[in-house]
Amino acid sequence: MRELSRKVAGIATSATIEISNRARQMEKQGIPVISLSIGEPDFDTPQHIKDACIEALNAGQTHYAPSNGIPELLNAVSQKTNRENGFSCTPDQVLVTCGAKDAIYDAMEAVLNPGDEVIILDPAWVSYEPCVQVAGGKPVHHPLDTRTFQVKDTILDRITPRTKMVVVNSPSNPSGAILDDASMKLISDMCVDYDLFALSDEIYEKLVYGKTPRSLASIGDMAERTITVNGFSKAYAMTGWRLGYAIAPLPVIRLMSKIQQHSISHPTTFAMYGGVAALSCDQSCVEVMRKEFNRRRDYLVQELLLMGFDIAPADGAFYAYVKVEGDDMEIARRWLEEAHVAVTPGSAFHTPGWERISYATSMENLREAVLRIRRFR
Repeated sequence: MRELSRKVAGIATSATIEISNRARQMEKQGIPVISLSIGEPDFDTPQHIKDACIEALNAGQTHYAPSNGIPELLNAVSQKTNRENGFSCTPDQVLVTCGAKDAIYDAMEAVLNPGDEVIILDPAWVSYEPCVQVAGGKPVHHPLDTRTFQVKDTILDRITPRTKMVVVNSPSNPSGAILDDASMKLISDMCVDYDLFALSDEIYEKLVYGKTPRSLASIGDMAERTITVNGFSKAYAMTGWRLGYAIAPLPVIRLMSKIQQHSISHPTTFAMYGGVAALSCDQSCVEVMRKEFNRRRDYLVQELLLMGFDIAPADGAFYAYVKVEGDDMEIARRWLEEAHVAVTPGSAFHTPGWERISYATSMENLREAVLRIRRFR
């Protein structure tokens, strides 16, 4: 067989999926694993969203749709953005994608040329770097302050003539931290001063506890250079629907659309009608889930602090990011194999010495997991 792609061969596999797969293998063997490793709400998709999808199916919405998304969903995203995110958005600035991850990939392909550098703030979600690499770019990692998880002005030292983009994720996966106004202002000033694009991943914007995140595109003229990525998986418990979206300046959206036309064509037609219902109907279902996540968060954070762990600011998302002593990969392996608790090591997020613990599971599971970790510790 002739040589396969060196570019793809050089990309790391997803640690979160690897651990989740191993946990499932153990469960099939009858081992009672508590999986706190994957970022998936344990709630069912709200019924009115499922009903909208079923109605679309029954109405025959099973054929090709416009590549950018059905007009109803483009309008719903535009209206939601204008209403909630503090910057102007028209329907032609929206691209509906197969999940937020697909939007991030499309954005990288649309913006980057070979060798362009992308600044990634660590700890960082596992797929940012591979998306940069697939697009031919070069990831440049910059650590956040490990106490406050805010941006330091040393980020300016990362700027080179090849710097093209910075990736922002607030609330953060894995830390749960929300970037404050000073951090957002620093990033926006940097983008303007050095003519950079920004990719702002806001998938956890509705799952916050006491703080309110700010959309990067709402600051100054940042809407002219920001690709805002969002979706339905986290806030609406729609992970399996694979439905996300991007909002960007028209020149960027047009290139992202071209990529989509030649790859997935468009997201599943009837699923998009569920997306319309999610954004346009009563949002009380989101608040119900958010309050339950907050209850779990309060319990888990308190128990981890009582065990002596240091924890990142858990102001959003559904993760506790925990500092550990020793090799985080080995600790995660031992917690899984010996304590039967699956978590994700911080090395997967470019911050060795930490573990990401998801509280997107029942209180019963969390209580048992705490007992197992306490005994093992």
